[in-house]
Amino acid sequence: VTVKTSGKDPATAAGQEGDEPPKEEPWETTLKTTTIDIEAGEFRGHRVSLWDLLHCRYIPEENRKELLELYGAGELTLEQVKTVVSTIVSRAAAAERAE
Repeated sequence: VTVKTSGKDPATAAGQEGDEPPKEEPWETTLKTTTIDIEAGEFRGHRVSLWDLLHCRYIPEENRKELLELYGAGELTLEQVKTVVSTIVSRAAAAERAE
């Protein structure tokens, strides 16, 4: 009987991809830990993380992708992201209220 071995050390084989979540980018952590007060829609009276706002129903997917790309590439500052996100959410919530 011949036993085939993978040729990998069992200790290193255990740490292969898929065993732990992908490392979070520093800019993602910043978006998740930066909270703002926004007086719009269901967020009224709450501090909400920029990450949650970016992924809320008020931000269209294409806008979210573009903002994340620009911020991740360093082309937008955190303050610019705050301004854009709060503006989009406020306008969308106001338009929804007006319907």
